[in-house]
Amino acid sequence: MSNRPTSPPIGPPGGGDPTKKAINFGPSLKRLLGRLAPDKPMVILIFLFVAISVVLSSIAPKILGNATNLIFEGIVGKQLQPGISKEQAVASLRASGQGKFADMVSGMAVVPGQGIDFGAVGHVLTIVLLLFVCAAVFSWLQAYLLNIVVQRAVRRLRSDIENKINRLPLRYFDSHARGDVLSRVTNDIDNVAQSMQQTLSQLVMSVMSVLAILVMMLVISPLLALIALATIPLSILVTTFIAKRSQKHFVTQWKSTGGINAQVEEAFSGHELVKVFGRQHEVEERFRKQNSELYESSFKAQFISGLVMPAVMFLGNLNYVAIAVVGGVKVASGTMTLGDVQAFIQYSRQFTQPLTQIASMTNLLQSGVASAERVFALLDQDEQSPDPVDADSPAKSEGRVSFEKVSFSYKAEQPLIENLSLTAEPGQMVAIVGPTGAGKTTLVNLILRFYELDSGRITLDGVDIATMARDDLRSRIGMVLQDAWLFGGTIRENIAYGKPDATEEEIQRAAQMSYVDRFVHSLPDGYDTVIDDEGNNVSAGEKQLITIARAFISQPSILILDEATSSVDTRTELLVQSATAVLRNDRTSFVIAHRLSTIRDANLIVVMEEGRIVEQGSHEALLQARGAYYRLYNSQFVGAEI
Repeated sequence: MSNRPTSPPIGPPGGGDPTKKAINFGPSLKRLLGRLAPDKPMVILIFLFVAISVVLSSIAPKILGNATNLIFEGIVGKQLQPGISKEQAVASLRASGQGKFADMVSGMAVVPGQGIDFGAVGHVLTIVLLLFVCAAVFSWLQAYLLNIVVQRAVRRLRSDIENKINRLPLRYFDSHARGDVLSRVTNDIDNVAQSMQQTLSQLVMSVMSVLAILVMMLVISPLLALIALATIPLSILVTTFIAKRSQKHFVTQWKSTGGINAQVEEAFSGHELVKVFGRQHEVEERFRKQNSELYESSFKAQFISGLVMPAVMFLGNLNYVAIAVVGGVKVASGTMTLGDVQAFIQYSRQFTQPLTQIASMTNLLQSGVASAERVFALLDQDEQSPDPVDADSPAKSEGRVSFEKVSFSYKAEQPLIENLSLTAEPGQMVAIVGPTGAGKTTLVNLILRFYELDSGRITLDGVDIATMARDDLRSRIGMVLQDAWLFGGTIRENIAYGKPDATEEEIQRAAQMSYVDRFVHSLPDGYDTVIDDEGNNVSAGEKQLITIARAFISQPSILILDEATSSVDTRTELLVQSATAVLRNDRTSFVIAHRLSTIRDANLIVVMEEGRIVEQGSHEALLQARGAYYRLYNSQFVGAEI
C-alpha cells in the first residue's frame, strides 16, 4: 500500500471555488473560436455564404413592397376618373374637400382609371421567390460547411485531451476524482460541440442580418430607423444584466455534473462493498444531495438566462407598435408609400428577430463556454517532464537497480521517503515488507518513474532513469499489481497485451508457466473466451493468473510483484511461486508482500517504516536480529506481542 492521496477534491483545479465568481468568458470564448483556425479557408467561405444569404433575404422585403404598391395603386387608380392625369385627379380631390386622400394620392404612382397590373405583380413576386430560394440554398451550404468545421474542431479537441491525459503526471489523477475527469472528457466536450453547432451559425447570421436590415431601414426611412434603433441599447442592457447573474449558475451546473459523475462512478465501481456493509441509504443520500445541488444550479441557470428572450421580445413588440403608428401617419400624409411601410414593418420584425435569437442563445453559449473552460483547465495542467532529447539507455540489460540517497513526498509538507539508499543486484529477489503506509508501493512506483524524485537518483544498470526515455525504461519492467486489471477482450488478447506481436506459441508458453492453461481448457471457447469489461466471468484468482501470464510474456529484466498472490488460493499460490521462481532466473525482482511466508527465499528483505529502511538482510539474519521484521513475523506466525 502507499501514502498516495485517497480523497481527491472534486471540481476545477487550481484552487478556489468557481461558483463564487464568474468565469473569464471573453478569453475563453476567444480561445474556443481559435480552435477553428486550422479550417480558416472553410470558415471564410461560411462567412461569405452567410453574407450572401443575408443580403438576398434583406433585399426581398423591399422588392416585395413594390408588389404591395402595385396592388394598392391599382385599387386607388380604379376609383379615380379615367382619362385625366394624376395631377388633375389630385386637384379634383382637393376641390371636393378630400385633402388627406389627395395627399396620399400625390405620393403614389397611380394612373387614374387603371386597375391592378397583375403581370407586373407576378414579375415582382417571381423575383422575390428566386431571392428567397437562393438565400435558402446559401444558408443550407453554410450550415453544411459549419457542421464539418465544428466536428473537425471537436475531433481535434478530443485528440488533444487524449494526448494530454497520456502526458499528465500521476499526481494529477491522485488529486482529481475519476468521475470528474471523465465528465470533462465526455459531457463537457459534447456540450461544447452542441453549443458551437447551434450558436456559431445563428450568431453570425443574426449579426449580419441586423447590419443588413439596418441599412435597408435607413434607405427607406431614417426616422423610422431611429425608432427601431432605440430598442438596441435597452436589449443590450437587459441581456448583459441577466447574463451576469446566470453565468455563475452555469459554472456551478457543470461543476455539479462532474461531482455527480464522480459519485456515481465510485458507487457503481464499489457496489458490492456498499451492499456488504449496508451503506445503500448513505450512498442514496449522497446522490440525492448532489442531485439536488445539480437541480438547483441547473434550474437557476436556465430560468435566469431564459428571461432574456421574453424581455427582448417585449421591447420588440413596443418597437413594432411605434413603427406601425408613425408609418401609418406618413402614408396618410403621402410622404411614404404603403409598400415601404409594409417592408419597414417586416424589417422591424426581422430586426428584432435576430436580436431575440442572440438573446435566446446566450444561455447555450454561456453553458458551452463554461464547459470549454473546464476542458481548457485540463489542457492547461502541468505535464510530466518530457523525455530527454538524447535519452540514455543501458548498454547491457542486467537488472541492477540502485537507489542513491532518494527523497520523495506526495506533498511538500509531508515527507514520505527520506535519504533512502538501496541496491538490488542482477538476479536478486528483493522483498519489501512493512506496515500499511510505509512507502512500499511508492518505492516501486519510483522505479517505474511514475513520480519524479525530490532529490537523489535511481539508476538502472548504471544509468540514471531520469535520463532514460520512459517507454524504454518501462519496457524493461514487468509488473503484477494487487488489483488485477483486465480489459474487454479475449484471454489471448489480455495475455498478449504484454507483447502485442507475440506468437501463439509464446502466448501458450506464458499461460502454461503461469498455470492459466490449466483452467483455460475448461472454458467453452478456450483462449478465445471473451472477458467482459469488469472481468466478472472469471474468478479473482484466475484474473490474477492472467495478469501474471501477461508479465511472463513480456520477458522483462526487472519484475515487480505487488501482493501478486493475494487473490489466489493456497494451492495456486504455491504454483505461482514455482512459476515466478523460474521467471526470476537472471532477473531482478521486487516483491511487495504482507504474507511473509511468500518471501522467505528472498535474497534481500527490506523492512520499511514511515518511508525509511529500518532493516535489511536475509530471512534468517533478520529473525536473529529480533527487530522490526522479527515483530512482523511473530505477529503472523507466533502471535501478537503484548
